[in-house]
Amino acid sequence: MSDVLNAAPPLRMDGVVRRYVSGEETLDVLRGADLTLHAGEIVALVAPSGTGKSTLLHLAGLLEKPDAGCVMVAGQDAGALMDARRTEIRRDRIGFVYQFHHLLAEFSARENVMLPQMIAGIARRAARARADELLSIFGLAHRLDHLPGKLSGGEKQRVAIARALANRPHVLLADEPTGNLDVNTSDAVFDALLETVRAHGVAALIATHNMDLARRMDRIVTLRDGLVVPVENTAA
Repeated sequence: MSDVLNAAPPLRMDGVVRRYVSGEETLDVLRGADLTLHAGEIVALVAPSGTGKSTLLHLAGLLEKPDAGCVMVAGQDAGALMDARRTEIRRDRIGFVYQFHHLLAEFSARENVMLPQMIAGIARRAARARADELLSIFGLAHRLDHLPGKLSGGEKQRVAIARALANRPHVLLADEPTGNLDVNTSDAVFDALLETVRAHGVAALIATHNMDLARRMDRIVTLRDGLVVPVENTAA
């Protein structure tokens, strides 16, 4: 059974429907969306505001349940599971990176990366070693003990990415991970993100409005009429 799960795509969304009801009005956001992410694949999600980008990310991250269709994580239909099990899968198999870093201000860079591991039951010494390894990969070996208030914007976001990768997730979901950074810092952070994700064989879905960054990914998708559709990648 484990071999079957390991062979399954890290994330597959089949016929996903999501609607929101307000009074007598119903808003159909997703109308049968399909999306598959393969191990080591980095997919750009480029979509205008209001088309369902956040909804798609929330469903992929098990933060919401679809009204129809299924969200499969490593071959397991997460929509059919109890909330406690969904929380475990989200903790152990899915990493999140947001536009704002959301680091805990009272903890050092190292401690911010250690915390999700310790919550998952990893021993403190092992969590510390993993945190040091990831932060070194992101060029922060000299900033391990610094509080977020002493870090630059780019450094904070690299800590946030390291934290998202700390529990060795199968899937990484990122919502405008460099959208709050200047161009040079954005490029440096994005380079580190791509290199690390590919090196670890993570399946990544990265929402961005930056087409230059999107073209550097393996493929580009958008949302149209509640469906996920491909966009031609015109990178040279």
